[in-house]
Amino acid sequence: LSPHVLGHSKAHVGRVVAELVRAAKAQGLQPGPLALSLRGDFIRIGSAYEQHKVRSPDCFDILVPLRLPPHLEPQPRSAEGLGTHGAFVCGLRARAGWPRRYRPFVEGFCVELQGRSHLSSGLVLRWFQGHLQRCLGAVRYRLQERCRISLSACPGRPPTLHILPCSDYVCCHISMAVRLIPAIPLGDALYLTALPPEGPQGPPAPEALWGLNASRQEQRLLSWLKEQAPAASCHLKCLQILKGLRDLRGQGLEEPFSSQWGRVLSSYVLKTALFSLLLQGPLEAWDERFLVERLEDLVLYLRDCLRKQVLMHFFLGNASLPEAVALPRFLKEAAPVNLLAAFDGATLDLAAFQLINTWFQAPHIIRMYSSPRYLRPAPTP
Repeated sequence: LSPHVLGHSKAHVGRVVAELVRAAKAQGLQPGPLALSLRGDFIRIGSAYEQHKVRSPDCFDILVPLRLPPHLEPQPRSAEGLGTHGAFVCGLRARAGWPRRYRPFVEGFCVELQGRSHLSSGLVLRWFQGHLQRCLGAVRYRLQERCRISLSACPGRPPTLHILPCSDYVCCHISMAVRLIPAIPLGDALYLTALPPEGPQGPPAPEALWGLNASRQEQRLLSWLKEQAPAASCHLKCLQILKGLRDLRGQGLEEPFSSQWGRVLSSYVLKTALFSLLLQGPLEAWDERFLVERLEDLVLYLRDCLRKQVLMHFFLGNASLPEAVALPRFLKEAAPVNLLAAFDGATLDLAAFQLINTWFQAPHIIRMYSSPRYLRPAPTP
């Protein structure tokens, strides 16, 4: 990716999202104790902001924290067995004996689980999209000289803000898609977000359960690694190359394994494997002179994880983290989660075989699938 294009895109996205969040917060300044509202800030997350993005520079992820009424308490183990495998799940349960005046909030935003009211991710997503849509008019008017904006959403997924810059505003004339993810703050820079559906055609996730987002902890770890590793460290380059090889290899696989391949080797799984490998040996070994050796180490480490069917979440219950990367108590006390638990042994074995095959055939795969028909056209100067 061109750092120039990506830099312009990130700056433009930041300005537009700031306008929208400010308008949405202003519209909910007097919500009372029985409504949701925006906290007023937003958090940039994902590969575009962590310097390992491999795809087009026009897609971004942004967390938008919400303010909640009191008397909602997180329950990490309140619904064991009900959530998706390979994911940390948490319920936001209403405390016993809620006052009668909270009944409208319960009826508008909660569902029943095991006889108690829990905040519904589906109802929050619907409210969030509607709230942003209502604020779009004022923002669109203020930004009309810079860009055209619109909002779209699929059921069970966060809304996407589409930004089309005006021709004379930025030198990089590309449209941008920004996924705006409503987030429930837990404190210590931890957030809960709605669980995604299990695959494109999979069943929706249970509405009473939420997933954990530890993006801020990941960014802190990456900052610490940048300080400790050699100035010319290749660890992020290894992650980018492996993500690129995964995407190219997926174009030559047939369904249904093609979809499973992308889910088994998700970017989060690849990043977790990289984190685990980095802390096993001296960081000096990641100097860019050893790029090929470290990339092969990462491929072999990931292959072994797939064969053993185990790759543990990096932050949940991990006692081997450096002291400089302080973990919130919530993460330290959480039960460990195996990120590969959602897949059967045959799928993981096939993924391990294809991973090694991809590594051996990497030059051929790059030549075959990097033809112009697979590449996006370069931005017009």
